[in-house]
Amino acid sequence: MNIAVVGGGWAGLSAAIRLRKYGCSVVVFEASRTLGGRARSVHSASLDTRIDNGQHILLGAYTETLALMRELGLEPDKLFLRECLQLDSADGCFGLRAAALPAPLHLLGAILGARGLSLMERLRIVAVTAGLRRQGWKVHPDMTVAQWLDQGAQSDHAIQSFWQPLCLATLNTPMGAASAQLFARVLQDSLGGPAHASDVLIPRVNLSELWPDHVAHYRPDDSACELEVRRGSAVRGLQTSSSKVTLDGTPFDAVIVAANASATHRLLQQLDPCASGTEYLSMLSAFQYLPIATVTLQLERPWNRTRPILLLKDSPQHMQYGQWLFDRSASGPAESQCLLNIVISDARAFMEHPRAQVIAATIDQVREQSGSGLDMPKVRNHEVIIEKRATFAAVPGLKRPPNQTPWPRVWVAGDWTDTGYPAVLEGAVRSGKQAAQAIYSSLR
Repeated sequence: MNIAVVGGGWAGLSAAIRLRKYGCSVVVFEASRTLGGRARSVHSASLDTRIDNGQHILLGAYTETLALMRELGLEPDKLFLRECLQLDSADGCFGLRAAALPAPLHLLGAILGARGLSLMERLRIVAVTAGLRRQGWKVHPDMTVAQWLDQGAQSDHAIQSFWQPLCLATLNTPMGAASAQLFARVLQDSLGGPAHASDVLIPRVNLSELWPDHVAHYRPDDSACELEVRRGSAVRGLQTSSSKVTLDGTPFDAVIVAANASATHRLLQQLDPCASGTEYLSMLSAFQYLPIATVTLQLERPWNRTRPILLLKDSPQHMQYGQWLFDRSASGPAESQCLLNIVISDARAFMEHPRAQVIAATIDQVREQSGSGLDMPKVRNHEVIIEKRATFAAVPGLKRPPNQTPWPRVWVAGDWTDTGYPAVLEGAVRSGKQAAQAIYSSLR
């Protein structure tokens, strides 16, 4: 079989690897010159180095992503800085660390020993997560995270210190609008799994180098089937029939469209209209998107903070929107060891202000919360990357499309499909794998 994959992000490349393993010939069309989609590396002219288009961390629970890397002959233990779950605020007022105990006692120990929360706040966190476990990690489908936390009698302080950063990091959606069920799924895989599932994995290399750049060289056997990656190749036209699909005049046995939802909609609406197709397209057009901003500061020397990841307290009234601080001196390659990444989830408010003002406010935020004796080195330069459609708004009741479309020989893949996960990298990888499996089962 000769299969086309439109999109060289994590979902499309995951699909290509699986199809190639099944013995299919695969052509990946990627409009950009860089693989990885919304998790890729780019060249920063102002910093004169390659940086990621956004800071991403993975979890030990991301089993499919880690298995895919091993399939490519890579060693995740060398490519990630792996740490047990530990959350610390930059100002030292909050902290927790998973205990060296089997699950779920490792997290029980972390919560009960948390610094900066009262005993009652800690007990209520334990109670609400234990209740979620007893319910099979299921909540009412229309419930928001804020409603779930209110139902669980969580204090404003516990929400600000613990729950809000966790929700924004996983769903990139404000708690008042975020789906509690999607949040519960993240908690199930990370907190409800074995102890290593909650481990934090920080890439030691740039995201494109982590595994996407290795896909073009993937050879699982000695068969004649090929895997070709065409960079800088945007697909404009798509047609389908009962026996083939055609991309810009070139025929294939089937296609997986693994672009973002809006680009996928533009391609699929070219196909013959049908009732089920109209419903499918309406699901694609219903997505709303939220931006993520990453501010990269280039320091005159490595800072060497004791922790590679720290929580920041945002202060919107002072234009301080940073929520996470990443010190690359602990995890990045040599050229990145003078870099700090500050992540702003749901960056709509950040985008409303003049760039120079919010950058100055972000630098002040980091300095003010760094604590005595840890003065931040001088900032030499900076870069700001805003992914305006970084993730879809993970709201309750959102209908997400399946991999199979109503049109013959056309499948889709992406973190926006019905994976059960929010818009995370593991969801993209799983969606690509599932689409490939569906094609192979349908056409063999």
